[in-house]
Amino acid sequence: MPSFDIVSEVDLHEVGNAVDQATREVDTRFDFKGSNAQFTLNGSDLSLAAQSDFQLQQMREILYAKFAKRGVDIGSLKTDPPQNVGRQVKQNVTLLQGIDSTLAKKIVKLIKDSKMKVQAAIQGDKVRVTGKKRDDLQECIAFLRSAGLEQPLQFDNFRD
Repeated sequence: MPSFDIVSEVDLHEVGNAVDQATREVDTRFDFKGSNAQFTLNGSDLSLAAQSDFQLQQMREILYAKFAKRGVDIGSLKTDPPQNVGRQVKQNVTLLQGIDSTLAKKIVKLIKDSKMKVQAAIQGDKVRVTGKKRDDLQECIAFLRSAGLEQPLQFDNFRD
């Protein structure tokens, strides 16, 4: 039976490259001279530090532009509110990896409520969708893309 997997993943290598490019741009910009503004990437956690809220906002815009150029979906970022720490303003950004159980249940419910001729099953941090025809699976992919879920989804492991 044909099947595919619904996943939500971020390429951490591309994230690292985007953070490096953003760091280089912040280091060379005149409005950041001597401000000790920095990005720190630790696994799937990213922290931004600057002297003011305005600089932090500028850093975020630079970072988002670099992510867009690298093909990293900004919808997969969870941004915490800025915090004043001493003379600096810091903000944490978390990269969302995998589909959590509430979103997986919502996806399965959407597929079942749409009355398509496919079955969806939760398998860890992904959802496997199977059906008898390839056209049914492609219809399901189109339906999920138009559903507007809160986390970006990728469809991989498509098998006939």
